[in-house]
Amino acid sequence: MKNLVFIIIILVIAACSSQKNIQIKEVSQNESADSVSYELIVLDPGFESWYIKYCKPTWYHSQSYYETWNQQYVNEWNHKSLWSHHSQLLDGQINYDHQIDYGLEINHKLFYYFQYVEDVLRIPILSNGPNAT
Repeated sequence: MKNLVFIIIILVIAACSSQKNIQIKEVSQNESADSVSYELIVLDPGFESWYIKYCKPTWYHSQSYYETWNQQYVNEWNHKSLWSHHSQLLDGQINYDHQIDYGLEINHKLFYYFQYVEDVLRIPILSNGPNAT
């Protein structure tokens, strides 16, 4: 019984301390079409439920609003993932190109992911960023 409790505690600690990961993935919908769509993959188990509970509707701000903040957040994230004492928590670089149109939904979700990291995980990214929650 002691071994079972010990194993459960180790698994819980490992799950809670795992690094956070985020990816923007290009998804081809139809090979004959020239259009490209993107998908945001967040590998943080608490994000989706938080996102559903706290995010404002997609149309609450314009796409350019989200893009502007996302560019600032990505720049800081990428810098801090290399040089900050939070670098072990910020898992790698985010490949976000401000010249690519990811669409309103992707930019909205990425913006709220940064809000989640700052508000829930308590990892500061931008010192004077918006508080969207």
